[in-house]
Amino acid sequence: MYHTPVSSSNVKSTGYENGVLEVLFKNGLMYRWNVPESTYREFMTAPSKGSFVHSRLKGRFGERQV
Repeated sequence: MYHTPVSSSNVKSTGYENGVLEVLFKNGLMYRWNVPESTYREFMTAPSKGSFVHSRLKGRFGERQV
């Protein structure tokens, strides 16, 4: 999956393909969530990517560590 670098203190890059949001953190951990495209767009425009992950994604959407 192609990743786009993002401006964030915790998130290094993100990718979205076929309903899967992939987030690579600066600590090297990567997670995937099955999300609708609207959630991906919200994530990309969120002022804090890390806060969005913790408040809107973590524990939801079939989270799995890669």
